[in-house]
Formats: sequence, structure tokens, C-alpha cells
Amino acid sequence: MLFKAIDSALTLRRSLVRVTAGLLAAVLPLVASAQLSPRYEDSDADLVADRPADPEAWRDPRILVFAYTPVEDPALYSQVWDEFITHMETLTGKEIRFFPVQSNAAQLEAMRAGRLHVAGFNTGSTPVAVNCTGFVPFAMMAAEDGSFGYEMEIITYPDSGINNAADLQGRQLAFTSPTSNSGFKAPSTLLDREFGLQADRDYTTTYSGSHDNSILGVVNGDYEAAAIANEVLRRMEGRDVVSADQYRSIYRSLTFPTTAYGMAHNLAPELAENIRQAFFSFDWEGSALQQEFADAGMAQFIPISYKQHWQVIRDIDEANDTIYNCD
Repeated sequence: MLFKAIDSALTLRRSLVRVTAGLLAAVLPLVASAQLSPRYEDSDADLVADRPADPEAWRDPRILVFAYTPVEDPALYSQVWDEFITHMETLTGKEIRFFPVQSNAAQLEAMRAGRLHVAGFNTGSTPVAVNCTGFVPFAMMAAEDGSFGYEMEIITYPDSGINNAADLQGRQLAFTSPTSNSGFKAPSTLLDREFGLQADRDYTTTYSGSHDNSILGVVNGDYEAAAIANEVLRRMEGRDVVSADQYRSIYRSLTFPTTAYGMAHNLAPELAENIRQAFFSFDWEGSALQQEFADAGMAQFIPISYKQHWQVIRDIDEANDTIYNCD
């Protein structure tokens, strides 16, 4: 599948990721563009897919499938989301099943194939999900004061001899996957722009599959350095999975938006509205969600606009000449 090929690409070039797709005979350039796949309409120019005009195309499944962005231990996160899922079941009148995805590719493919209805896509995968799968993001986690976001950090282990980003010359840097913003697109772009360091020319690269894996790889000495989302690092510290003395941060970016929560574009209107309300009416106080995301300062879901809030991510994609060929 195309998304499997995107997620498993192992060769990075400055302006091109090359991949052989299982269903395609040729090597394709992968790109992120503001244009939706031809399968979708965007009559209001909000950059996301419209609900189909024909009611016959609306979906109202008996069972809804919900997935959170890939993490090291999906089973743990199914428990973290239990109370929220119960709340969404109450508002929608549907059975909700948690889908523990193992990769960004699996999550994207499930949404495109219609097997996934509600999801949280990581920052960098959100434009791919919007353009290629008909994902409609509408919510994001935020602090009590409405502030949100995370930074990309490059971390290393204490005695690596890497003291700043320039020291990555000739060393190894772990990325997560080519669709990740903080785990690939932002660091590869910023290292080139600010330090003249190009991947696989000035430093070697590897892919860990997730931020959790990258962080654990650094603290265990498997990777010399890794580009990660620091909100994941804060949560792992909060669970005592890692401690601050096991790593050093050598670079921190500006703030990016966090995981985007949303749904498939073709859900029936009443169902779609009930799903939205499930996010904005959920009581965080004393919940497992509050406990899990407390170290990142999260305390509520707030409404978002993909057109507005993901502009910075689309700018990074454009600067990186990244193209997602959806069809």
C-alpha cells in the first residue's frame, strides 16, 4: 500500500523521499500539497473534504472505530482513552472500538479505506490524512488557558560528545517516520537551513517508527541522537519511563500544533455533530486523560481550523519540497 511505503522509506534526500509502492510499478515522489485528492470536494475552500452532497453516500455505522496516533504501548493508551470512549458512546449511541495502530501508515490506510471513523493524527501526518484520506480535523488538546503546542527537540545521551546541532556532522540522527513533523520534516528542514547539514550527506539517518522508540533508543545508547516531539518526552518522564539525567537536549524549535482530532468526511450529519460534542463536552477532571497528559499541561479539547492552525506545517512541507501523491 502507498502509505506503508511512505512510512517505511529508508532513504532520505533533501527534497525527495523515494519509495516503491506495493500497488504501483514505479518509484513515486511523495508530496504534500494544499490540494485534496480528486476523490474529495472542497466547495468552501477550507482545505478539507466536504461531506458528500448525496445523502446516499453518508455513513452511519453501527460500530465506530477510534484510533490515537501510534505510541510505544498501544494497550496502555486504550486504557487512557477508556473514559472518553464511554462518553462518546453515550453521546453517539454507538459502540466504540479502540484501534491500537502500530504505525502512521496503518492509521492513514485505515482512514482512507473507511475502516477508521474517528482519530487523532500526529502533527506531521495530519496534512497527509486531510489530503489523501478525507480526514476532517476539528479539535486539539490545550491547557486550561487555551494555550497549546509542542516543540521539536533533538536529544542525545550525556556522554555522546554531541554538544550542539552543529556537532551532528558525521554522526547519526534518528527520525521517526517520513510523515512526522517533529520526527522528520521539521528537523531535516531546520538543520539544513540553520546549519547547512543535509541528511545522508552530512549525517547518517535511521527511522525508529515512533517518538517513544526514538527517546528510548537515545537513553539506551542505540541512537547517537534523535529528533522528537517534547510533549511525548514530558509524558514519558511523567510515567517514570525516562528521567532527565538520561538525555541532553541540543536543539529546540518554535512551537507547533499538537495531535489533530477529527473524523471521516462522509459520516452522517447528526453522527458527526455528536462526535464533535463528545470532544468538547468531555469532563477531564480526574480522568485518565488528564493524568496522562498532565505533564504536557493539557486539560481540555479546543476547536481548531486546519486552514489556520496547520499553516506552519504546510509551510514546512513546502520548504522541504515534500509531495504526497495520494492516488
